[in-house]
Amino acid sequence: MDLSFYKGKRVLITGHTGFKGSWLCKILLKAGSKIIGYSLSPPTIPSLYELTDIENHITSIKGDVRDLNSLKKIMEIAKPEIVFHMAAQPIVRASYKNPVYTYETNVLGTVNILECTRMSDNVRSFVNITTDKVYENKEFLWGYRENENLCGLDPYSNSKSCSELVTHSYRESFFKDQNTAAISTARSGNVIGGGDFAKDRIIPDCVRGVLGKKDIIVRNENSIRPYQHVLECLSGYLLLAKRQYENKTLFEGCYNFGPGEESFITTGELVQLFCNLWKDITWINKKDDGPHEASFLKLDCSKAKSILNWYPRWEIETAVGKVVEWTRTYLNNEDINACMCGQIEEYFGL
Repeated sequence: MDLSFYKGKRVLITGHTGFKGSWLCKILLKAGSKIIGYSLSPPTIPSLYELTDIENHITSIKGDVRDLNSLKKIMEIAKPEIVFHMAAQPIVRASYKNPVYTYETNVLGTVNILECTRMSDNVRSFVNITTDKVYENKEFLWGYRENENLCGLDPYSNSKSCSELVTHSYRESFFKDQNTAAISTARSGNVIGGGDFAKDRIIPDCVRGVLGKKDIIVRNENSIRPYQHVLECLSGYLLLAKRQYENKTLFEGCYNFGPGEESFITTGELVQLFCNLWKDITWINKKDDGPHEASFLKLDCSKAKSILNWYPRWEIETAVGKVVEWTRTYLNNEDINACMCGQIEEYFGL
């Protein structure tokens, strides 16, 4: 991925204050982009966004994607060429507690940003970031492909399936002309990386175990997920946005961005990797009778490989090692910006 394409490009990121949004901002800042962020306040305390002082290096607007009029104003002022739509309620368990908010944010938010894109004369490339959980999960042993049925079970997964359908409808209804924006969706696996402090996610639970000097609690040690470092999927999003910017006809569509075969591991194996690298912490499996979550999920990324020439680079051991590196830097009050820049430079070969 040649980041020089993004130098000077006006890029709008919704949800830029979140974990993935913060990493995307750091990459694009290094590339020399003009970043406009639109989001609510950071979703966690502490937050990667605030720890890395991103706000003082971009144009950041506080706003809700459910507010169409506010989004319209931002689009008119910012005139972005590229849009990454990342704003979402992203937690499965939280979606059971507040399904209405989840659907409003994840579905109506998608409608609103696409409507603003439809009325814009500036946007050339639009990527809606959804999830690997959009598929109707039948616990297959093989990976889901982009043409398979979309029907997430829980409110979060289902709302993201709906977001995919909304995007498809808008693309077919309003963006068929060659002179309109290229519209795509990106479905990535379970993302890990330094600076994730979210509730009910396994790597943040590992970090909390380290901070509290307690055993890490694992809810389901045998669940299998497509774990990958955050830079893996972000490189896919960036490559997709670039490719379709340059050639809408050849590249727009929906794409899976997941890890290599060796990185489909159980949650227990993932946590054990973390413990092995950290050295002085252990974990225990403790079911808590929580709401339903899929036991097995796998992606087939053949399309991204063959059409975009995108391939995952870091196997799971490397990915977890980068999380441990970032966490040690943070806990030792060292320079996390330098740590992140170093990982970005290593991944992209800068």
